Amino acid sequence: MKFFTITDRPISIEEVVHKVIRPEAGAVTTFIGTVRELTNGKRTLFLQYEAYVSMAEKMLAQIGTEIKERWPEAEVAITHRIGRLEISDIAVVIAVSTPHRKDAYEANRYAIERIKQIVPIWKKEYWEDGTEWVGNQLETKAYPTGKPEGEDVV
Repeated sequence: MKFFTITDRPISIEEVVHKVIRPEAGAVTTFIGTVRELTNGKRTLFLQYEAYVSMAEKMLAQIGTEIKERWPEAEVAITHRIGRLEISDIAVVIAVSTPHRKDAYEANRYAIERIKQIVPIWKKEYWEDGTEWVGNQLETKAYPTGKPEGEDVV
């Protein structure tokens, strides 16, 4: 069973959650990131996500390792989707189980913040009035050619 996955298929929330269910866990938290319609006042029609898949999966696994170091009793599964996503489609699902809820919530929040910091996934936004490669997930760098170049290549 793969706990850290990049896919071009719709994500099953239940499948991701099932990976972390275990008898000793009294809490399971999920984060479900979806495509929103409005971004900074612009109406989004759809998104196109791309990634360096093998590196992205390695970085998701690294996040899992970081979580285990901070919350040793946590179990984590993360699936991120690439390709064309419509409004309200699920882009990412993070599931974390722990014996107690506080750790599950904290670890889950940590996971989504780290995904945005280190995982090589980027998106092109299609709006009513044009398109733009947004670039990195923190939206601090644009990728005008549609992918990282130079020092941004992982």
